[in-house]
Amino acid sequence: MGISLVKGQKVNIGLTKVGVGLGWDPNQSGSGDDYDLDASAFLLDSRKKLPNESCFVFYNNQTSPDGAVISSGDDTTGGSSDGDDETLMVDLSKVNPQVEEIVFVVSIYEFDVRKQNFGQVRNSFIRIYNAATNEEICKYELGEDFSIETCIEFGRLYRREGQWRFEAMGIGYNGGLQTVVNKYAS
Repeated sequence: MGISLVKGQKVNIGLTKVGVGLGWDPNQSGSGDDYDLDASAFLLDSRKKLPNESCFVFYNNQTSPDGAVISSGDDTTGGSSDGDDETLMVDLSKVNPQVEEIVFVVSIYEFDVRKQNFGQVRNSFIRIYNAATNEEICKYELGEDFSIETCIEFGRLYRREGQWRFEAMGIGYNGGLQTVVNKYAS
């Protein structure tokens, strides 16, 4: 069992290949539409910006240019298993030296059309695990903190003194994924 993190907590990773699993369950009552949450990764440089648009890994760009981050693809319903609904595999040995951090985001697809937000989602989490053994290193559960948000920066991997660390972030936004794209665009 890994470390259970709270917002702002940091942990050394100590591995080269990690999985970043994201999971959630839709509430039973709601709009009647499926809850399509999407996991994305933003590979950022020292300016906290995307060096180029292909450093944004999501369902339409499933591999970073350096091959370091690979998305499992899009789970359009969530709650499909007791574990991860979407996964981003990260090989830290392949990360372009220009990239100093990788921010992991979960957003609600078509939140505006479906009138959905994170207040209608439960059991949402991000976990970091050893890709070779599936052993969980740490997990951050969102809880009830985000009732009206439609996009959340869950956490980030970042370089510090030659080592990779993970920080639980828990920063919510309205306006969906485009809000975070605008924040990190060069």
